[in-house]
Amino acid sequence: MSDDVKGVVEEYASSEEGKDKVPNLNANVSARIKNPLLGIPEEQLMADVEQFAREKDMEDILPLLKHGAIAAQNPLDFETQKGLTGEERDVLRYEITHKWKQPRSLYFTIILCSIGAAVQGWDQTGSNGANLSFPEEFGIGTNSTKDTFLVGLVNAAPYIASSFLGCWISDPLNNWLGRRGCIFFSAVFCVLAPIGGAFTQTWEELFVTRLLLGIGMGSKASTVPIFSAENSPAMIRGSLVMCWQMWTAFGIFLGFCANLAVMNTGRISWRLQIGSAFIPAVPLLIGIYMCPESPRWYMKKNRYRNAYNSLLRLRNHPLQAARDLYYIHAQLQVEAEFIGKSTYISRFFELFTIPRVRRATLASFTVMIAQQMCGINIIAFYSSTVFKEGGASEKGALLASWGFGLVNFLFAFPALRTIDTFGRRSLLLFTFPQMAWTLLAAGFCFLIPRESKAHLGLVALFVFLFGAFYSPGEGPVPFTYSAEVFPLSHREVGMAWAVATCLFWAAVLSITFPRMLTVMTPTGAFGFYAGLNIVALVMIFFWVPETKQRTLEELDYIFAVPTSKHASYQLTTWLPYFIKRYIFLDKTAHLEPLYHFEGVAADESQLDLRETHFQEKS
Repeated sequence: MSDDVKGVVEEYASSEEGKDKVPNLNANVSARIKNPLLGIPEEQLMADVEQFAREKDMEDILPLLKHGAIAAQNPLDFETQKGLTGEERDVLRYEITHKWKQPRSLYFTIILCSIGAAVQGWDQTGSNGANLSFPEEFGIGTNSTKDTFLVGLVNAAPYIASSFLGCWISDPLNNWLGRRGCIFFSAVFCVLAPIGGAFTQTWEELFVTRLLLGIGMGSKASTVPIFSAENSPAMIRGSLVMCWQMWTAFGIFLGFCANLAVMNTGRISWRLQIGSAFIPAVPLLIGIYMCPESPRWYMKKNRYRNAYNSLLRLRNHPLQAARDLYYIHAQLQVEAEFIGKSTYISRFFELFTIPRVRRATLASFTVMIAQQMCGINIIAFYSSTVFKEGGASEKGALLASWGFGLVNFLFAFPALRTIDTFGRRSLLLFTFPQMAWTLLAAGFCFLIPRESKAHLGLVALFVFLFGAFYSPGEGPVPFTYSAEVFPLSHREVGMAWAVATCLFWAAVLSITFPRMLTVMTPTGAFGFYAGLNIVALVMIFFWVPETKQRTLEELDYIFAVPTSKHASYQLTTWLPYFIKRYIFLDKTAHLEPLYHFEGVAADESQLDLRETHFQEKS
């Protein structure tokens, strides 16, 4: 920890008042979300900024850094804060009233990286359609247990490679090459591996090319959401990072479109379906170095000038860049005091030993494994097979799968607004019960006689409804959530853990579901996953804190709250309030908040009031 912040923090923490007021980042029993600059006298703050500027060789922008520190010290009261000019107040006011007015470089970064996410979705649906023909091409098209396993193994190959290798190499790649370098590395694999898969002559060759694809998919999925989260302002971070999932859904839809487009090309149809997944990785490969590097990665490497230059491209005004630079720096110093430095191996074990990090590990594990427990990938991987089991022709199965892809993509759009207003946790708590009953209903519809026209129609209807509830909830939340919950010191290895969890269980699902269909029938398999939705709902209720509207560094305080305190609050305070307010419609019901904010940016309700106030004044 540098002397400029460390001295003040230690002096304050050692005082009687400080012992009660400074939250412990490993045991924040008071549930305070605290601005580390709050309460520092103006003279001391200015001296700290001067020392920071000298240490980081940034004295040429010292006046701007001082104004940025003033804005960061009390972001709620910039209207009356001394030391800011009228123009600077206008900039900070505009930031609240026009939160979607962001620089082109920020939107270019988000869009480009999100397009790369389409590789994940496109590959899922490419293999989905190819399942109808490649097994026969390679002589594994029988219904024997061995052949069913081999088909599942080929489909699971990218997820096996991702969970055991691709995700985990993202940490050293990020360390050596930066966020952009790691993404470029992954894009190379995502371009070449699908093309190679299209030319394979045996199932073993296809399996190997899909393993290589998994290396790219894993390192990309572990880095792109982090890159987007670190570049985005807190108020709209969820909406921007969730573009990853929206483009994954779009990739699923495009993959279904490609399946239909090449359906009548004969024996090469599956090759085109597998090979076409390289397309969305091309713009990512070409354009990634046109994006600004993550400011937080530069700060981790002590390259503060580069971090400031990146922030200038990612924020509308130099004051915002200076403010965010100093505020992030101050938070990182506090974080370093509780976490310290470590090696790659020790960082992995610290995911489970440092209390603040362990809680993030548990929460990210929960949202990631829930994505597989909810059953989305039994549709994404095997919808063509499922609809064919429901009595559809090959063309009908592909058309029904295309419809599911369209629903999955269109219903991702509502989350652009709700993920930062309704919140990550709230979206999950609302959508999981809906996914449970729609999946169960789809399973029971398989019991309708196949001769009935209602059989296939109702199966498709409830599968589409399932997709409509998944897309704005469990669809965008896991990758967005996991990218933001870990401290900077453990962000890469933490995200690798989260993505490896998701993709490992995706591989398990891919291998086991063909056999489940045979042994349990579609009704039993769908009912099994409907039950897992309820299990996931309970896990989320107790273990997943809300993260909306907080900066990445402020989340240290959220995850410093003991899990037992969070779980107890949900059971004894939030649940009774919910029942009174929304079941018995008692409008007088009052919810005592869990978190107490001290000098940090306002939550959504406060921002709405301030935005209305500023608009009325103007």
